[in-house]
Amino acid sequence: MGPSTGDIEYRPATHDDYEAVVEFTDKTWADLDVEVSDYLPDVYHDWIDGDNRQTIVADAGDDIAGIAQVVALSSWEGWAQGMRVNPAFRGEGIGRAINDHLFRWAREQDLTVVRNMVFSWNQAGLGQSRALGYEPTTEFRWLHPDPDADAVADLDSYRGEADAAWAYWTTSDARDHLRGLGLDTEESWALRELTRETLARAAEDQRLLTVGEDTTHGFAYLSRTVDNAGEDDTQRLAEYGVAAWADLDAGRELLAGIAADAAARDADTVRVLIPETPRFVSDGAHLRAGIGQNPDFVLSTELSPTVRRDL
Repeated sequence: MGPSTGDIEYRPATHDDYEAVVEFTDKTWADLDVEVSDYLPDVYHDWIDGDNRQTIVADAGDDIAGIAQVVALSSWEGWAQGMRVNPAFRGEGIGRAINDHLFRWAREQDLTVVRNMVFSWNQAGLGQSRALGYEPTTEFRWLHPDPDADAVADLDSYRGEADAAWAYWTTSDARDHLRGLGLDTEESWALRELTRETLARAAEDQRLLTVGEDTTHGFAYLSRTVDNAGEDDTQRLAEYGVAAWADLDAGRELLAGIAADAAARDADTVRVLIPETPRFVSDGAHLRAGIGQNPDFVLSTELSPTVRRDL
């Protein structure tokens, strides 16, 4: 049994909670044989700010017993992230209580679905998500092609039209597997419904790539670029919200376009979201596109409407 949880207050996180949160999240996966560190200590202050999100902590007085967040990605979609429970309080129902507060907030925003992402190797996170009512939705993997300015002769020929990309997406097996989801263009590591409007904005900003002459055989969109400060220098990441292609030749052409596009944006590293299917993953292997070691799982839960009674 951990410390008593009877007097815990569930409240919005503040900047003053930073040290207490870092104390139990700094080594979240230190006991596992994985090269992953917890992002919360690095992003906490920016992470909790914003009108489109609610971050709840379990305040136990001398300790923070847990934390989690939900972000409204659209008028109806929420993204849950950062669920952490202080090891000293595990087994006390902290995670469920925080989750209940977040779902209440999500309903008040008229959100009808909340999704989350769990690393496929994170057994505790997967089990907790299922216990909280999240159901399996899809899985994806990252490709990491190297930026290459010489990968294509004419990068401008890849600048695609939204209608062409949308027509391909709506009939593709990639869309079926991903349940229509792609990376959000604002919130990192968050997936939402990929819409024609998203592709139209990408096309306007020259962030949309398509392949195929008479008929579109594949597409990708740049979701964002991020400058990450390292110990020695700053590394620019180019992130592509989804890549889908019809066959191996189209995949080769599209990944070449991505490599050239990333180089044109002065990216040092690249990650591309693809469906976790035998075809897409083996295509990536055949094309030597730098396959991520493990897939990631997306889970979701539908929210019932808030019940309002006039008293």
